[in-house]
Amino acid sequence: MKSHIRVLQIAFTYIGTIVGAGFATGQEILRFFTRYGHWAVLTILLSAVLFIWLGTKMMIIARRIAAESYEDFNRHLFGERTGSAISLFTMFILIGVNSIMLAGAGAIFEEHLGLPYQAGLLITILGSYFLLKRGMSGVLQINSLVVPLMLSLSLIIIFNTFGLPGVERFLFLQTDESTVGAWLSPALYTAFNLGMAQAVLVPLARHTAEEKELVRGGILGGAGIGFMLLSAHFAMSSQMPGILQYEIPMGSIAVRLGPLVQIIYLLLIFLEIFSTFVASIYGVGVQLRQRLPVASALITPLLMLICYLLSQFGFSSLLGICYPIFGALSLVWVIMLVRAPLSPPPREGGSPGPGGKSITVAAAGADVRSRK
Repeated sequence: MKSHIRVLQIAFTYIGTIVGAGFATGQEILRFFTRYGHWAVLTILLSAVLFIWLGTKMMIIARRIAAESYEDFNRHLFGERTGSAISLFTMFILIGVNSIMLAGAGAIFEEHLGLPYQAGLLITILGSYFLLKRGMSGVLQINSLVVPLMLSLSLIIIFNTFGLPGVERFLFLQTDESTVGAWLSPALYTAFNLGMAQAVLVPLARHTAEEKELVRGGILGGAGIGFMLLSAHFAMSSQMPGILQYEIPMGSIAVRLGPLVQIIYLLLIFLEIFSTFVASIYGVGVQLRQRLPVASALITPLLMLICYLLSQFGFSSLLGICYPIFGALSLVWVIMLVRAPLSPPPREGGSPGPGGKSITVAAAGADVRSRK
């Protein structure tokens, strides 16, 4: 039973790390899949296969080489100097994305709840801080709460879409977009999201006791991502092309389903921002503990302070320049991951820690906090 629970925790954390606020709003799905019309179903299935294969492979390699952070993993893929440089750039992107997510949480409080913008920032930061005091177990717990709610909402959307005119449109939707672009899209989408998710999935793998749990969790998580992509595409296709005018396409779907679903949807967007923020801060914090001669207890508050300060300013244009660079880098990163051989597995029963100790998921928080 404990093994099944850990598999679910791994799967939920994988899904929750990939499925952020951009996914919840529908913009990512619209941009990468739905706009390609009848090709979208096939490209979503391809993306799901890539998430299952590459996400699982990344976690297996991370566990076998005992990678404590994504920097250790990148050094394994690219070598010491190049791997460190790539990890530093990834850290910059993650901090920037976290700051934007924090600003998004403040906007939800201000625009939809009638509360001060700063209240949204502070509630998100305080909640994240107390959750992160539990280490990896805190990341697992928040995703084990949020992801089942997200999957439930996906089912509600599917069932309600069945009764609408144009329900079969997702199979026959016409498009003027390039076929080459349609088939490149799942590779770009998978590469970019795995490049971001490595900050969480690498330390998660390092602290998982049994490799078979990672394999099952990776398969279940990748399949869950594919299911949620398909459900959102199914719903948005029935509203094409009118849905293209909305800033939050999935919001227009939620409005149609009534006020209760609207409230649930709003709560889920906030929780997705919150869970992704928690996971990313944890991953960056693990890397910084290796780089900085600072007490572990100070790393998380310092990171949150930086994100809080950046969330007060408009620096989206800077990230707009860095995002394409990171996207191209992610493609190279995925090619290296595809080519990377699997290291010989350690003895079953635990990932190799210092001195040959086995470390389990439950012990992850204590192990990381004990490192200076």
